[in-house]
Amino acid sequence: MAETEKVFDRETLLDLTVNVIPLGILTIFFAAYIVFNPFGFDSVISGVQLAIIGTSAVLLAILTYYSGAAVSRAENRQEALEEKEAAELEAEDAAAEDATEADDDTAEA
Repeated sequence: MAETEKVFDRETLLDLTVNVIPLGILTIFFAAYIVFNPFGFDSVISGVQLAIIGTSAVLLAILTYYSGAAVSRAENRQEALEEKEAAELEAEDAAAEDATEADDDTAEA
């Protein structure tokens, strides 16, 4: 195969944009709570707050990657199956056409 294999094609990336928006929102909140600190700083409460936001962002990023990889694999399998079925149909059509021509030749004789 001369073509390089990509994990995500354009369609898969478009499907994954639904998870990019929440990732951006989580990143903005994480940065906002560090920079502006609207509730004051308490090491325990601020730590828990940032841990929740950070963990959610990391888990969402991991989930996005694995779901994108699964979607990409499923699309590749589906395309391969469709190509195989199309080749089988072409072979059946060619065989039927050859049989029809052979029947026509014997009927003429």
